Amino acid sequence: MEAALLAVFMVSACCFGVLLGNPQSPVTRVIPWPFPRRCLMGVAMAQTAVSLFFSPWGRRSGAHINPAVTLCFLRLGRISPSQAAAYAAAQFAGGAAGVAVAASFLGAAIRHPAVNYVVTTPGPFGRSVAWAAEFGIALAMMTTVLSVNRVPRLAPYTGLFAATLVALYITFEAPLSGMSLNPARTLASALSARLWTSLWVYFTAPPLGMLAAVEIQRLLSRRPHRLCGKWAHPADDPSVFRCDCRKPRGI
Repeated sequence: MEAALLAVFMVSACCFGVLLGNPQSPVTRVIPWPFPRRCLMGVAMAQTAVSLFFSPWGRRSGAHINPAVTLCFLRLGRISPSQAAAYAAAQFAGGAAGVAVAASFLGAAIRHPAVNYVVTTPGPFGRSVAWAAEFGIALAMMTTVLSVNRVPRLAPYTGLFAATLVALYITFEAPLSGMSLNPARTLASALSARLWTSLWVYFTAPPLGMLAAVEIQRLLSRRPHRLCGKWAHPADDPSVFRCDCRKPRGI
């Protein structure tokens, strides 16, 4: 399920990347300015994320679709090392498969330099700024998720908060680092594009940023054992990761 979920996410990213980035696209011709096209890309990927978070498979697996998120679950004690390794392996495999599938039907459109398999690379300010930006958005993402999940009334909507951040990151942060937030997502595009530029940035900054958020929340929380990084908490929660986010505080 994790592999399939990230594969779908990458297919969506590739399709919208071509639609909103390829110079031959009718949308690009009508909207030649980068900023509004990034806004549209942000909305498209946020909607994709929400669909995956709240899908039957996403609710079952937890829809981590990101090794950095899985590492946080490991740190919180909600997954074993062997389970975390299996999740990460599935995420990397699914991401690579998704880009390969998209490339098979998008053809030359996805290979165009303006799209280039939707790779994530540092912006004009360099690797240091890209690393800091990735660390910052990862820290903010996991801080938001953990904080929202501490409020029982808000916990069912955690995925919406996260998706909103995805839209904002793509709109405003993407020029700095390409907005990866996910090592598996970056490697998936890099494999097809055969472009390994600053791969270390995306393999270190997102995991460290999210883990930093976990450590900060553990220090600040009076009930660190209740911290949870799940995106969805439906009443009939089928997830393999149990939590008590919907219980009233103090219980």
